[in-house]
Amino acid sequence: MFEDTVYLNRDCPATLIPAGYEATLEKGCPVVINQALGSSVTVTTPTGMFRIAREHFDALGEQIQAALEEKLAGQANDDTILQQPFSEDQVWHVLRSCFDPEIPLNIVDLGLIYDLASTKADSGKYQVDVKMTLTAQGCGMGPTIAADAKDKIETLPEVEFANVQIVWDPVWNPQMISEEGKKTLGLV
Repeated sequence: MFEDTVYLNRDCPATLIPAGYEATLEKGCPVVINQALGSSVTVTTPTGMFRIAREHFDALGEQIQAALEEKLAGQANDDTILQQPFSEDQVWHVLRSCFDPEIPLNIVDLGLIYDLASTKADSGKYQVDVKMTLTAQGCGMGPTIAADAKDKIETLPEVEFANVQIVWDPVWNPQMISEEGKKTLGLV
């Protein structure tokens, strides 16, 4: 189903990959779904590759939207950790639901998270600080991926605020991919 060309049934906001520019894909635009991971899909059109956020899946048609929702629901990990009192393990857990739109691997296993720390605020909730990088300097998708990470962290009930900072030191390289990630990508 996802290999077929789909024609958008309405104008659809999207993000150009890898530039990161916001764009509108017009009604009737042909798209092919490359990957559906986390909370978005990556599609190819005659003019390039784009990321479409979950809230716009309806532009792909009811049947595709239902199939995507089913696929994404099937990707959900065991969420029992989220039922426990706050821990940094919960933050790592939700970060595993953030994906690079060009690589079918979450940002944790991709090795993009360099540092994660939490501090308890006066309110009793937590502030979470994350330092992450990207696979390539100058990647325009950085703000989109960082915003996705921030949003996911802030869904945790005991988190008051998340600060996700993009850093470049050390420069990312493929050796930073986890063993599980290398298996997923067929590198081992």
